[in-house]
Amino acid sequence: MAAQKPCPICGKPPTAASRPFCSERCRDVDLNRWLSGSYAIPASDTEADDDEELLPPSAPGARRSS
Repeated sequence: MAAQKPCPICGKPPTAASRPFCSERCRDVDLNRWLSGSYAIPASDTEADDDEELLPPSAPGARRSS
């Protein structure tokens, strides 16, 4: 049997009732972090510009459809 990972909040061993957390308190702390946006992944404002760079160059005299 593989070793269980520690609680992601405090590092204590998890309990069966609260897995992967060690207690209801740590479960609530994690839920609060999700709901408050602490786990949000930052996005850049230039995502649209990045997509355009991936397009192949158009042939001379060819029209681009928009």
